[in-house]
Amino acid sequence: MELNEALRTAVANLADHKLRSALTMLGIIFGVGAVIAMLSIGAGAERQALETISRLGLHNVVVRGKALKEQEAQEVRATSLGVSLRDCEAIRDAVPGVLLVAPKAEVDPYSILAAGGTTKAKVFGVSAEHAGLVNLAVAEGRFLDPLDVAGHAQAAVIGDAVRRDLYGFGPALGRHLKVNDVWLEVVGVLAPSGSEVDSFQGVAIGSSSTAIYLPVSTALRKFDRDPLDAPLEEIVVRLEEGRDAREAGDLVASLLTRLHAGEDDYEVVVPEALMAESQRTQRMFNVVMGCIAGISLLVGGIGIMNIMLASVLERTREIGVRRAVGARRVDIRFQFLVEAFSLSAIGGLAGVVMGLAIAWVVAASAGWPTVVTPWSILLATGVALVVGLVSGLYPAVRAARLDPIEALRYE
Repeated sequence: MELNEALRTAVANLADHKLRSALTMLGIIFGVGAVIAMLSIGAGAERQALETISRLGLHNVVVRGKALKEQEAQEVRATSLGVSLRDCEAIRDAVPGVLLVAPKAEVDPYSILAAGGTTKAKVFGVSAEHAGLVNLAVAEGRFLDPLDVAGHAQAAVIGDAVRRDLYGFGPALGRHLKVNDVWLEVVGVLAPSGSEVDSFQGVAIGSSSTAIYLPVSTALRKFDRDPLDAPLEEIVVRLEEGRDAREAGDLVASLLTRLHAGEDDYEVVVPEALMAESQRTQRMFNVVMGCIAGISLLVGGIGIMNIMLASVLERTREIGVRRAVGARRVDIRFQFLVEAFSLSAIGGLAGVVMGLAIAWVVAASAGWPTVVTPWSILLATGVALVVGLVSGLYPAVRAARLDPIEALRYE
């Protein structure tokens, strides 16, 4: 029997029992749809995690000061200054493989205003290398340069949300804004960030769109701060290519323990380790969701086997007639395998549509990023086709083994 003839016969038989065929395909449809939707959500979450962690710098080590209560801070500051420029120098000199050490100080603003309006934004004092370390893209103007830092320049780079609050959609470069009592000239505007997630794996990251960056020297010299607060909010350490970030993080932690007299007023964050933990969690999510989707496909396979066995029983006399006019056992077996394959193929295509629809609905309604990849579609449909063939194998063999004489006598 030729493939074209077998396909035509299979489609005709399925069309004769539309409702039964549709119900049989539901398991395959749900299974394939679940696999595609699950993998698209997982891929979207992984992409978002990568974008988020890139704001810390995947190959950086970040030292952050811990928030302390007033009483605790008074006790700690008696022996430890907190995260400071001294730590920057020590890390640069003592930790091997360090390329750059960039301090970051936070200014506590009680007022941020310009001629066009006011805004509520976070204000940070950073080094000239900060943009490259945490992947900040400048849309207009420039970022801070070494001369700004060396000269305590009253310059600022603002996020796109700050620009809208202060200047609307008008020009921002060269205009001035006032943070507390200090006037700053806008020298750059940041591009909108692809990810505005404020935390990752419990680590605060913050949004660059609602931030104002000025030279760290200006922040430390021209703005008041609480004496109980550490001079710096964090230190970003860029390592040489090929250096183990986790090993470097352990060295930094050991060094700071001595510099801070054993006080637990800082934490060392290794973005690479956070990313690895996120990937482990994502793999576990994929395995669990894959098992659930696999159960749906298994149920669909059982449904196909059940309906094909019923079809063999219904068409026993037909099988006997075909054998009597010269059909071979291999022709009968092939015919029923093609029917099982057709059920799974049609169900698989419908499942692909369902999976794409679920991914779109999740992205549109929940705001959760989804990424549908070609390999997820191939994987889901491939498994569905294999399940259909395996499920149809036993009914096909059973049909081929029917005795022609007994089959002709069947009523």
